[in-house]
Amino acid sequence: MSAAESTHTLDHLSAWTHAGPSLAVLGHPIRHSVSPAMHNAALAALAARDPAYAAWKYFRFEVPPAELAAALPRFHAAGFHGLNLTVPHKILAFDLVAEIDPSATAIGAVNTLLRTATGWRGYNTDGHGLAAALHADLGVDLAGADVVLLGAGGAARGAAVECLRKKCASLWIANRTRANLDALLAALRPLAGTIPVYGFDPVHPPAALPAGAVVINATSAGLKPGEPAPIALPRLPAGLRVYDMVYNPPQTALLRDAAARGLSHANGLSMLVHQGARSLEIWTGVTAPVSVMHAAATAALA
Repeated sequence: MSAAESTHTLDHLSAWTHAGPSLAVLGHPIRHSVSPAMHNAALAALAARDPAYAAWKYFRFEVPPAELAAALPRFHAAGFHGLNLTVPHKILAFDLVAEIDPSATAIGAVNTLLRTATGWRGYNTDGHGLAAALHADLGVDLAGADVVLLGAGGAARGAAVECLRKKCASLWIANRTRANLDALLAALRPLAGTIPVYGFDPVHPPAALPAGAVVINATSAGLKPGEPAPIALPRLPAGLRVYDMVYNPPQTALLRDAAARGLSHANGLSMLVHQGARSLEIWTGVTAPVSVMHAAATAALA
């Protein structure tokens, strides 16, 4: 197994020897991530057009949340050019980086870091990835859509802000922990303007939920085998379109329920690809080869 395909730990940073620009994804757990395969395929495609990218490599690091604050300066000192952050680091990193791009400020979470002379500059590409994936997979434009969003964590924050930026018709957010739900609602209302934003317990969905809404799962429910769906689709109105940010496994309980009801549905692979493409563009300054990234991610999952 090559170094780029291995799962590294912070111990490897003490003697980091890769000579070219290093990129990495940090998470806990991280072994399931297909981001290295996706990004290294993209970098190979870029190198075929411009040899300057031949030395770029993307790696995978297991970093527990308690070690993130100490880890980020170590990656900077080791010369890494850029980082992706996944569960559970997106919110944790927001207060740990030197600079936040204005597009990420309202979200309160970052998933992409770019090296600067003084530290890291944080971005959030999840909203872009979600909007592009919904359009590509389900033919959904967020503008004018009624959205039912499941979750109140970092991924949900990015999704909610993107929905409001795109001028959705209404936003309904379901979360079982009321304190987390209330915190997210309070953060979103100044951004919502005249767009109605509601919160509810997914165990007891309100009868007022709009028919034909797009349901977006931004929770981790479905990552583990046998996990139940985060909401009971039979209790929701008709005509839904269902998008699950989970991409591995490719079919979660939520998506199986959607298929059984004959609803349009898709998993989060396209979102991973499009948010990753935007990250790569931030790091390189050139257009990312989206089709190459999608093919590599699909092959890695297979």
